[in-house]
Amino acid sequence: MATRKKSGWTAMSAKAPAFDFGGDALKKAWKDLHAGDAEPWPDAKRASALLKAAGKSAPKGIDAAALAGTLEAGWRAFHEGRFEEAFEAGAGLGVLGASLAAKAMGIHAAYLVEDAAERLQRFETVAALAEAAVAALPEEANSHYRRAFALGRYSQGISIVKALKLGLAGKVRESLDRTLALAPGHAEAHLALAVYHAEIVAKVGGLVAGLTYGAKAAEAEKHLAAALKLTPKSPVAHLEQGNVALLLHGAKGEDAAAAAYEKAAKLKPRDAMEWLDARHAASLIE
Repeated sequence: MATRKKSGWTAMSAKAPAFDFGGDALKKAWKDLHAGDAEPWPDAKRASALLKAAGKSAPKGIDAAALAGTLEAGWRAFHEGRFEEAFEAGAGLGVLGASLAAKAMGIHAAYLVEDAAERLQRFETVAALAEAAVAALPEEANSHYRRAFALGRYSQGISIVKALKLGLAGKVRESLDRTLALAPGHAEAHLALAVYHAEIVAKVGGLVAGLTYGAKAAEAEKHLAAALKLTPKSPVAHLEQGNVALLLHGAKGEDAAAAAYEKAAKLKPRDAMEWLDARHAASLIE
């Protein structure tokens, strides 16, 4: 069971393994930890590029060394499951830390916020962070991906049908397409597009989905295959594989879904997020 903190952020369960990315451990694990979102390692060179790209949108009084140090500490907190600390580190950097802040709050909201209304409010906050990042850092793939993630999760919270009526599906698709235009190997964007196509097909039928929204079952399968190829050891890839199987095939997809959930649950988590993904997959087959 998760533990509620006085600040309103639910802490990781005491049953969660302790993840330690102190010293050089984070840098050594970075490639594997970020195979899904292609987030660059936050060294001084990366920090300088962000400062230059953001221009006047960057907060005043921060140099590349300070930015790199804060981002590294924030990402370390994220991977160790200290999501509030990670969020605060990112949010304190404005648009320069939006990717970190959005991911920290987004993953926390998805798994550790039980109240539905509060969860929706947090996804709205994540969307706002991402919108600011899109405006200031439009060439950053994760500016667009974090926006798609937030709007997609918000859409799921209000039902896909209502989301379609509000035009959120188009915004999600636009952001994911832009993400992949900037980073073709962005596994999580491929995964999100697979779910996007599958959810719309499942809710409105293949004909209407294709004609009205450009959503197709074949596209869902294509993007899912791409994500699985890029991140075969990622629990969330197999978790969403199971979800897509159910969306596209209903009862006929139950065996395939169960197998995918079981694989996700058995994969060894490499950080706190993957542990939450794997735990959720396990809960679906209990």
